[in-house]
Amino acid sequence: MSVSTSSPEKGISVVTVDFPPVNALPVRGWFELAEAVRGAGRDPEVRCVVLGAEGRGFNAGVDIKEIQAVGQSALIGANHGCAEAFAAVYECEVPVVAAVQGFCLGGGIGLVGNADAIVASQDATFGLPELDRGALGAATHLARLVPRHLMRALYYTSRTATAAELRAHGSVWRVVPRAVLPSAALELAREIAAKNGRLLRLAKAAINGIDPVDVRRSYRFEQGFTFEANLSGLADEIRDRFGTAGRAGAAGKAGTAGAAKARPPAERRGAAEGSGVVEGDPGE
Repeated sequence: MSVSTSSPEKGISVVTVDFPPVNALPVRGWFELAEAVRGAGRDPEVRCVVLGAEGRGFNAGVDIKEIQAVGQSALIGANHGCAEAFAAVYECEVPVVAAVQGFCLGGGIGLVGNADAIVASQDATFGLPELDRGALGAATHLARLVPRHLMRALYYTSRTATAAELRAHGSVWRVVPRAVLPSAALELAREIAAKNGRLLRLAKAAINGIDPVDVRRSYRFEQGFTFEANLSGLADEIRDRFGTAGRAGAAGKAGTAGAAKARPPAERRGAAEGSGVVEGDPGE
């Protein structure tokens, strides 16, 4: 389980996430990802960063099993870790290209929503299952991928959108067969990296400066409502109903509602604070 950085070509840094089986990141994983992206952006030789992942899916949110085992300290850590990782992508000094395959859920939306460009495989799906998991968050980032009313409908229903649908809305640069996703992402990164490095950094700062929404502040605002849901016990109720509905059958991989029931209510609160989770196998 790791976050690694490689330099396949001059001017390009590739940050790869690999946390089997579904890339549901533990607390340390979010902070490692944030540091890797920021470090790549600080390198004066780097002109573009590609953010990718190994395995079946790009990202499945936070690691619920860790929060269940550790309790509130892990929950708070996941909150801060997600906020830092999302911000690192947005604030990276050079453009970030996200290479997305399979499922991109919860925290994955926070990452790609803050990226500068997205290349996706044909099997990629994007969504926020927060309301089915007793959580809130990352609507800030989903709103950067789809029109506002569609964002609301997707958020309220927990439905997903395909890569082709996001391309139709203009948020995905290119949709390709899964086998060629890495090369397609590198192709775009190569075109970006061919520009003057100093000018690219100025361009990134300028574009961020004209964004109508402060994404860091907006996301932290959302997390406050997640905290309220957890303190009130509402989040526990929803996760418990989710577990008894029989939908968590293969759960264990990224946490189960059944395991959450075994813990005291104070420890169960907020197994998915504001960052998006997958209870069970998101590939099913």
